Amino acid sequence: MAHLPIISKEIPMNQSAQEVIQAIKAIASPNYAAVAQRFFKTGPGQYGEGDIFWGVRNPQARLIAQQSLALSLDEVQVLMDHPVHEVRMVGVLILVTQYQKAKTVAAQEEIYQFYLTQFSRINNWDLVDLSAHIIPGQYCAQNGTEVLYSWVKSDHLWTRRIAVVACLHLIKKDRFEEILSFCITLKDDPESLMHKACGWMLREVGKRNVHVLRSFLEQWGPHLPRTTVRYAIERFPHQERLQLLVQTRAANQ
Repeated sequence: MAHLPIISKEIPMNQSAQEVIQAIKAIASPNYAAVAQRFFKTGPGQYGEGDIFWGVRNPQARLIAQQSLALSLDEVQVLMDHPVHEVRMVGVLILVTQYQKAKTVAAQEEIYQFYLTQFSRINNWDLVDLSAHIIPGQYCAQNGTEVLYSWVKSDHLWTRRIAVVACLHLIKKDRFEEILSFCITLKDDPESLMHKACGWMLREVGKRNVHVLRSFLEQWGPHLPRTTVRYAIERFPHQERLQLLVQTRAANQ
């Protein structure tokens, strides 16, 4: 009987930033890029103004990142400095996985400190949401959350969002103090992206402890943006949602 050829299960690994960039460019879709440009608000005056997309979907970016985990932080910096969104996305995903796989506290510290230098490049909500709860979220849970309180007061939109989304890790540890404080701090934030982020985190609080969420909304709901309230109560029964919307309406009109 003839033997079937052995098919290698080894994934070819990218050894440099330039190899990563070429891999991303090779699967680019101009049609999807046009959709992404609109979805991520890249027009004049919008939060993603000027960002460039090649048209690579998240699962594709994740696969390339998994093939690039051997990159040094110097090589990741090349990705983070790139003008194309998906190249920076792969850079962020590499950092996330390297942090999760780090075998020493020193290695995690190095990646965290590198991440702190990249806030100007982690410049859209998807890049924040892929990473903030894992790198600063886990780090601050272990080393103190004081820095999050300073970030949430930043004039920089993405720094504020990083502070809020970092709380997802804390929430999953049944630690709610930080996010409840931040939702109060950000109640008058001019950016709807922050209202949505706060509502998302409050909804996560409700998944862990619905009594904490209800109590918070009873006290602060009338002072919160309507978007935050609507996001926070998405999982509540229909009648309770209606009741809470009525209760919080007066102060938000």
